[in-house]
Amino acid sequence: MPSPAGSTSGSPGGAIKRSGITQSLRPTTIKQLRQATQAHADADWVIDDMEIGPVTVVAMVIKISPQATNCMYDLDDGTGTIQARHWVDSTRANDDNTISEQMYVRVMGNLKSFGNSRFINANHIRPVADEHEPYYHTLEACTVTMIMQRGPPPRPGQEFKPPVNGKANGTSAYTAQGGTAVAQDKYAHLPPIQRNIINFILSQPNHTEGVHIAAIARAAGGNAHAISAALDSLMDDGHVYTTCDENHFDVSV
Repeated sequence: MPSPAGSTSGSPGGAIKRSGITQSLRPTTIKQLRQATQAHADADWVIDDMEIGPVTVVAMVIKISPQATNCMYDLDDGTGTIQARHWVDSTRANDDNTISEQMYVRVMGNLKSFGNSRFINANHIRPVADEHEPYYHTLEACTVTMIMQRGPPPRPGQEFKPPVNGKANGTSAYTAQGGTAVAQDKYAHLPPIQRNIINFILSQPNHTEGVHIAAIARAAGGNAHAISAALDSLMDDGHVYTTCDENHFDVSV
């Protein structure tokens, strides 16, 4: 599937299959990064049972440690502290020259670990120009986390259906409602995870605008790679297609 981060992906006819979830930029707090888990050294990082890839944080620079090939920043966003390492690129303008201590910055990169410490391997860092950006970022991180935990918020006139605790056989509060009917419809021959994906998309009002892959993953159950592979198969078979962008999906009629 195509990736919003611009990397090679496993769209129909592509050579490499990568999870759209783990290639999407996720806003987080530093506390979330400190609490992220990793099954092994080469595995993706996980926050709240959801695999993550590139992340972005907004925090104050507490200390700057310039070195020959990189610059280390000690960051604090009020939820915790973490270091960010930004490598110096002599062929491009150096953003590090515009950053000073006690300044708020936005950092984008990937969470890494070395020994017993973890840090952000930053590919972009810039000063915060708007004083409201730290507050906006915190609200955005909370919103994204709640959507991944509970699904998208109800639209006007739609009744809110709270998720059930836990998942049985990879189902959720959304997919369980139509489980009996699915066995009798044209999707009955599909694997359970693919049926769950289709059921969830069809259960969303105005789903023709597309349903985000993160909401699909949370509702259908399974890890990010399993969801990505299931969506690839559904697209290959013509059951689903992308809508407004490569992370939103709808069911083919």
